[in-house]
Amino acid sequence: PAAMVASAAQLAQGHVPLEQRDYCGHHLLRLLRCHRDNFPVPWGCHALRHAWDSCQHQDYVMRMKEFERERRLRQRQQRLRRRRGDSEDS
Repeated sequence: PAAMVASAAQLAQGHVPLEQRDYCGHHLLRLLRCHRDNFPVPWGCHALRHAWDSCQHQDYVMRMKEFERERRLRQRQQRLRRRRGDSEDS
């Protein structure tokens, strides 16, 4: 299970937008700090950007896997209910 590394107070203090306060917020905090510290040279933060993008991708993949798992479980439950209903009618 994913766990928040950065607290809500840290994310608020780092001026992270609400829509980006997710499980990858700690990576975004580091990236924003790097951008602020190296202002005229944004390409100095490439490794941090890659870490944040990777985290976002992994989070997306896990959410899609969980969605698919739950969808299959719902379909299985429906099949089982139909089978029970069909067998009770006979």
